[in-house]
Amino acid sequence: MRLDHSFTVPATPAAAWQLFLDLERVAPCLPGAVLDRLDGESFSGRVEVKVGAVRMSYQGSGTVNRDEAAQTIVLDLEGRESRGTGAASATVTAVLAPDPAGTLVRVRTALALTGRPAQFGRGILAEVSDRIVQQFTARLAEALNDPGFSPAEPEAVDLGAAVAPVLLKKAALPAAALVAVAIVVRLLRRR
Repeated sequence: MRLDHSFTVPATPAAAWQLFLDLERVAPCLPGAVLDRLDGESFSGRVEVKVGAVRMSYQGSGTVNRDEAAQTIVLDLEGRESRGTGAASATVTAVLAPDPAGTLVRVRTALALTGRPAQFGRGILAEVSDRIVQQFTARLAEALNDPGFSPAEPEAVDLGAAVAPVLLKKAALPAAALVAVAIVVRLLRRR
C-alpha cells in the first residue's frame, strides 16, 4: 500500500535538514516510537500500538540513507509483533523543499502489513496515518522551537481512537439510509 503525505515545518530548509539528520531527536516525535539503538546508518527500535484494550508491540530495525544534494532521506524499516504473528515493512522517502512558510516535506510510504492492523483496510489506514502525521508534525515544530525538547514518555499509538471517527463517518451514510427506509416503511404501514 502506498501512502502520500506532505506537511510544512516552520524552519528554513537547512534547519529542517539538520533536524531530520538527528534520528535521536526525530524518532520521539513519532507517536508510540522509541529508538533503542543507533549505529551509523542502522538503527533498531520499537513501536507500541493500541486498538481498544488490545496492545501490540513491534520490535524492528532499519537503515537510513541520506542525499543532502537532493534533500532526501530514505528509511527502510522492518518490524515484527513481539507477541504475535503480525509484521510490517516500509520504505519511507522524505523530500524537503523550500516553502514560504518554512520547509515543505513530502513523504511517500510503501507499506506492507500483516496481522491485526492489516484488517482495517487501506481507507482506514490512510486516515489513521493522516492523524499520526499531524501529531508528528506538531511534535517536530516543538522540537525545532525548543532544542531541549523531549516528548513525554512514549504512549502507544491508539489506533482505536483514530479509527473510531473514521468508522463512524463511514457508517453515517448507511445508517442514515436505514433510518430513511425505516421511516418510509412505517409511513406505508400506517396507510
